Amino acid sequence: MSTKLLLVDDHKIMRHGIRSLLEKEAGMEVLEETNNGRTAIELARILSPDVIIMDIAMHDLNGVEATRQITTELPEVKVIMLSMHSDRQMVTDALQAGASGYLLKDCEFEELVRAIETVVSNRTYLSPEIADILVENFVRKSSPSESSASSILTPREREVLQLLAEGKSTKEIATSLCLSTKTVETHRRQMMEKLNIYTVAHLIKFAIRKGLTTLEA
Repeated sequence: MSTKLLLVDDHKIMRHGIRSLLEKEAGMEVLEETNNGRTAIELARILSPDVIIMDIAMHDLNGVEATRQITTELPEVKVIMLSMHSDRQMVTDALQAGASGYLLKDCEFEELVRAIETVVSNRTYLSPEIADILVENFVRKSSPSESSASSILTPREREVLQLLAEGKSTKEIATSLCLSTKTVETHRRQMMEKLNIYTVAHLIKFAIRKGLTTLEA
């Protein structure tokens, strides 16, 4: 029985390259591909893939938030993060969101196949570099001042913050999330209060620093 896969990355050449290699691999079936987290959630509901290979840095809805929603609603779906970023906080947030694996994009294709096989067996797969980061984090412990966005903000607030950081207006955010402009403004005010941040510019800096969005996305 084939392992059913969904590819999520905002770089078309990356998706097509991975798809081309996976389709040559026995026992692997790529069902669909998409370039953003929000569509990934919809496709996961429709297609019920076994494994989603997910990028972290994407516009509209990043990979961590998409993973959080998918694994909450569809706990049987496994998510492997495939990212350029080895930042400790990003790795921790991804795993806390429900990811079953985390690989760096410069890994060998054989490692990706091994990761897929591992998570399908209900185990966690981390590339050696990522495992080292988590071990170091466990030994040193996180500083209380290094709170992640996920521990401070609600899922909806994180969605609003990402879109705000990507330059969307209040009206555009409201339309994208099917909210009223007043509700969006309320979320923004609550975020500022929680974070002790009082300008939009500093909110955007916070979003980038905490990995909710990146300049490279």
